[in-house]
Amino acid sequence: MKFTLEWLKDHLETEASVEEIAKALTEIGLEVEDVSDPAEALRPFVVAKVVEAKPHPNSDHLNLCKVDAGTGELIDVVCGAPNARTGIKSVFAAPGTYIPGKDFTLKGGVVIRGEPSNGMLCSAAELELSDDHDGIIELPEDAPVGISYVDYAKLGGAVIDISITPNRGDATGVYGIARDLAAFGLGTLKPTDMSPVPSKGKSAIAPLAHDFAEGQPKAIRKFAGRLIVGIVNGPSPDWLQQRLRAVGLRPINKVVDITNLVSLGWGRPLHAYDADKVAGTMVLRNAREGETLDALDNKIYPLDDTMTVIADNQGPLCLGGIMGGIRSGVTDETTNVFMESASWDPDLIAQSGRKTGIVSDARYRLERSVDPALTEPGLELATRLVLELCGGEPMEHAISGADVFPETEIDFPLSEVRRLTGLSRAPEEITAVLERLGFEVEGDGETRKVLVPSWRPDVTMKADLAEEVMRMVGVDNIPVDPLPRLTTVAPRILTTMQNRRRLARRVLAARGLDEAVNWSFISAKEAERFGGGSPELKLANPIASELTDMRPSLLPGLLGALQRNTARGINELKLFEVGQVFASVNPDGQRTYASGLRMGAPRDWRGVSKTPDVFDAKADLGALLDAMGLDIDKLQVTADAAGWSHPGRGGRIQMGPKLIIGWFGEVHPDVLELYDLTGPVVAFELDLDAIPEPRRKSSRAKPALSLSDQMPLNRDFAFVVDSDVPAATLLKAARGADKTLISNVNVFDVFEGKGVGEGKKSVGLAVTLQPQDKTLTDEEIEKVARNVVAAVTKATGGTLRG
Repeated sequence: MKFTLEWLKDHLETEASVEEIAKALTEIGLEVEDVSDPAEALRPFVVAKVVEAKPHPNSDHLNLCKVDAGTGELIDVVCGAPNARTGIKSVFAAPGTYIPGKDFTLKGGVVIRGEPSNGMLCSAAELELSDDHDGIIELPEDAPVGISYVDYAKLGGAVIDISITPNRGDATGVYGIARDLAAFGLGTLKPTDMSPVPSKGKSAIAPLAHDFAEGQPKAIRKFAGRLIVGIVNGPSPDWLQQRLRAVGLRPINKVVDITNLVSLGWGRPLHAYDADKVAGTMVLRNAREGETLDALDNKIYPLDDTMTVIADNQGPLCLGGIMGGIRSGVTDETTNVFMESASWDPDLIAQSGRKTGIVSDARYRLERSVDPALTEPGLELATRLVLELCGGEPMEHAISGADVFPETEIDFPLSEVRRLTGLSRAPEEITAVLERLGFEVEGDGETRKVLVPSWRPDVTMKADLAEEVMRMVGVDNIPVDPLPRLTTVAPRILTTMQNRRRLARRVLAARGLDEAVNWSFISAKEAERFGGGSPELKLANPIASELTDMRPSLLPGLLGALQRNTARGINELKLFEVGQVFASVNPDGQRTYASGLRMGAPRDWRGVSKTPDVFDAKADLGALLDAMGLDIDKLQVTADAAGWSHPGRGGRIQMGPKLIIGWFGEVHPDVLELYDLTGPVVAFELDLDAIPEPRRKSSRAKPALSLSDQMPLNRDFAFVVDSDVPAATLLKAARGADKTLISNVNVFDVFEGKGVGEGKKSVGLAVTLQPQDKTLTDEEIEKVARNVVAAVTKATGGTLRG
């Protein structure tokens, strides 16, 4: 939100400097992003006099001018302006000056058709002061030569740019900002005359009917319009054009500029229609199937039946609260104008804006809520400005519908200010602050009844009022109290989940994966594919049409990142994310997951690069579990793949028959097709919330490291089992044969084919024995070997391969 210091002082009686105002704005929560003076870019331009002007000998439309710019010497300038003549005073730019309207820097020593030119006489368009480019600027005869044009024309003035949070619709107008500064004590708020302007006769445009079917979304609340006939439109006066240009808006004509002035000045969006271009009766309704709007930005937008439009007999004239159409646009030739000031539903305005992608000043303000009490007064103000600048006669109002006033009342214990902010203020001061902001305070006890003004729908609770007091007292005045010094060892600060999230990030980063941070919102199509998509998890007010559902998994965001990177030629990626997923709206439906995926392999001149497979995903998941204090070998690993996984190429990790904590596998081709990816892509998910809370130990000290000084030894076994017997069954049985001596069991070979029989496979196990206090004898080793064979045979029905 930009505004000039001069504009602010139209609403605020103050002697404060721009530095003091900027500091105060930041203190009251309207953060200043920039303070600049656009006119400083025009300071090199000076007032100059054309001492002599004669035709160019080699051109029939150029003139050779001798220019006095106050340097003591006459300067040769070739000028093509039709009004360049002897004796005229204009604006001169010397070589090296940047010309903003043309976006180039003047060069010296230029020769134009054989004649030297050492500067430029400028038009208003070249200085971006107006659209007038028909000739050079003409100044009065008494304009002093050599002075900076900025100083002569008094163009200088600070422009302040502030950041406005989405809840502060009242601060989208200069008047609202001035109101806050006045409450802060930086001046006195000036009143605005919004009294009714008498009508001159009956209006040819009747109050607009609200033509909505029952149950249809209805964005319009109250529509106030007024026909003003016999106006004389055209370019706005210089003061209005300069005010709009200073904040980045292009002047159009008097009527359009008035709507922009009221929108920026009072935060009250308006729209103007050329009444002579309206065909038949104007009505408020939702758009119909197939209708479009040829908008004022010269783009055609498709409409749907959730969008409220102002229409006539030929179709939509305006997308309500967002943008008008070209068909009824106001031009310099307009003589009868219908001015609109309407109250809209902020949520539905935001929804229509997102669907169309239109970002307009009206949408910006209306989706943040506009003071409903300004609907009719804003129309009166606009009427008064039109009559002042364009003349004409105002007809009777055309009003339909009703405004919605929150009328919020809050029981406010004054002690909340101290409790929530640390500020100690007397009841009288707290009451005075709130009243200066427009709140009505009733009662005289510890708890007061506070009535919230219509322009502050964001204030709904006690904490909001405490914040208002804090803003006006000043954030800088909040006391800074040192934390008490601890006399004992500090207790554990991080929660179990905070520790798990931290550990998960460290482990996965150490394994070469890059962390991604994605939106918690995904498209409905993605949500449904990953097991979500329930109506309760759809956003009421999504920030984009493709971000409508809360994510049931972290993988959609990671796969989307893969898609964007592969589209840019990056085909080897290893990504992870630690964040929240949503299964329901209940508290236990929000879970914390750690998920990751791998795709592609680096190109290697030796030809040894390996494409990631399901076991890489399992290894990532195993490393995560190890960091959480769990051994994957001691958990149940089943072949039940996740819904996003390729059948037969994934698995599930669980603690017992019911407690599922993770999944791993190769991503299903159907899922990859959704993201326009070619596989393989392997992924894993770990539900950090599902891992049980670790048992509290009597001591936080770690036990001494116990290592055996005896040499380990290996024994290999090959078992013939049915083909459908999982290798994990053999591993578990072998480990359990002797938990004291067996330290590790691995699969080193799997063979199916000739020699083992049809429907059979041979699984080779490497068993590591670790003696603790003495070297094992042959008898002890053989005993362990017999136990391994017996355990595996019992568990699988297999036999030791001969």
